[in-house]
Amino acid sequence: MALTDIKIRNAKHGPKPIKMFDERGLFLLLQPSGGKLWRLKYRILGKEKKLSLGIYPDVSLKEARKRRDEARTLLANGTDPVIVKREQSKSAKKEAANTFQAIADEFIEKSAKEGKAAVTIKKARWLLSLMEPDLGNRPITEITPADLLETLQKVEAKGHLETARRMRSLAGRVFRYAVATSRASTDPSALLRGALTVPQVKHHSAILEPKAVGELLRAIDGYQGQPLTCLALKLTPHVFVRPGELRRAEWQEFDLEKAIWTIPAAKMKMRDPHVVPLSEQTLELLESTKVISEGQRYVFSSLYPGNRPMSENTINAALRRLGYSGKEMTAHGFRSTASTLLNESGKWNPDAIERALAHKDSNSIRAAYHRGQHWEERVQMAQWWSDHLETLRDGAEVIPIDKLASQ
Repeated sequence: MALTDIKIRNAKHGPKPIKMFDERGLFLLLQPSGGKLWRLKYRILGKEKKLSLGIYPDVSLKEARKRRDEARTLLANGTDPVIVKREQSKSAKKEAANTFQAIADEFIEKSAKEGKAAVTIKKARWLLSLMEPDLGNRPITEITPADLLETLQKVEAKGHLETARRMRSLAGRVFRYAVATSRASTDPSALLRGALTVPQVKHHSAILEPKAVGELLRAIDGYQGQPLTCLALKLTPHVFVRPGELRRAEWQEFDLEKAIWTIPAAKMKMRDPHVVPLSEQTLELLESTKVISEGQRYVFSSLYPGNRPMSENTINAALRRLGYSGKEMTAHGFRSTASTLLNESGKWNPDAIERALAHKDSNSIRAAYHRGQHWEERVQMAQWWSDHLETLRDGAEVIPIDKLASQ
């Protein structure tokens, strides 16, 4: 006799499993522990098998019969429903493992192993966290260009145009990684080019007029603050590297006898190692710095507890204390100052200046050719630049007193 909901609800469990049969192989298994499990008994290729159809009351009698009929349709077509269910389960598990979040985490971890800078990895994780609420748990194959655009526009609507642009870029790298690893077939971010508002480029503020540079250098000489901050502030215009490269400089990177500083590729924006020739003035500043931080990992370590690099805001904060606003001068602006004045001097090959700034040539063949070029010129240029900074700082070329007396 076929089962009814009343009969199922009133069924009593016993010390042993009890089978309550419905029709066409469907039965309900009452477990001694209290569970009520739907099962389908069938035969295929002369072998008896059982298929699990769910748990009562989560799966009602009506739903159980529907699932039974679907399974029997498969049997009629010569397909084993147990095998179909097993494959569906595998597919569901694979799909769950292939969420946007899971693949993005895998991609970022891969980037870290490939030597991407810690700050780059940190920024990538932050950008990913902005996409997690909308996209994190979605199977990556189900995310459409419209889904991604909606997420990006939420950030864009808050006025964070550059952040939205970077989010699209990161999402694109994640999708392309999924395509390359056979877990997606398209990159929906590619269809969003031109969909976001382009942020206006903001150049780092810099002082470019020689007389004003001299005034800045005199102000730096008079800076009253932490000794390491003072030395970092004085060193910055001489080496004109990126602020992050200076504050994360380690003593092991320096060969003071050979007067060179080798910055490893992992710390460089362009992921190429960069060698900086050190002038006499730079060496003198580094010797003064050794008195304070020798024995520590970083040349310019943080004060508390001393085993981390100086904060990224330290130099800019010092410039503010000297009265220079963010619209007048920044730590990064010293690179523009050096680039402008070195080019305007007419003394140096523009390629040597570009190499000193660690700018990457867009032409790969040209870049490979010039990588080892201009070293001797860069050594001379480093010393000339430091001498020139001293001249600007002093306001004019100093004329010895005895020379004046003879005139």
